Amino acid sequence: MTKNKYLSLFLILLITFIPSAIGGFITASFKEPWYSEIILPSFNPPSWVFAPVWTTLYIMMALAIWKIWINSFDLKTLQLYFIHLFFNGTWSIVFFGLHQIAFALINLFIILIFIVLLMKRYFYLDKISFYLMIPYLLWSSYALTLNSSILVLN
Repeated sequence: MTKNKYLSLFLILLITFIPSAIGGFITASFKEPWYSEIILPSFNPPSWVFAPVWTTLYIMMALAIWKIWINSFDLKTLQLYFIHLFFNGTWSIVFFGLHQIAFALINLFIILIFIVLLMKRYFYLDKISFYLMIPYLLWSSYALTLNSSILVLN
């Protein structure tokens, strides 16, 4: 059981970081010169902030769903999590790859809906998983504000 438990953690971490890897590639490939030419709000963080924040959030997200999986084997919640990852991964493609600020904003609304749905399920299944998602909810809400401001300014 211990071996399977750690194998499942490894697989969940791997799957969770796939959207991050794709998003990082898209961002690096298509961000400039477009991003430097758009108007950014005054509260836009420096670029170096995003990698450590997202790395931490992805680890916390993976730990949250892993705890659900090993404690309850809740397949429906796991599926919801993976669908959520799809939308999480598409944000960078839409924003940085396609330069579609409005569609990226819609994507963020969808991501936030999934975060709330997951947190609702986690609340009843595992409180630690619920609490692990709070920073992700807060950061994604901040990202929504940031994305909204960029849309208004451009």
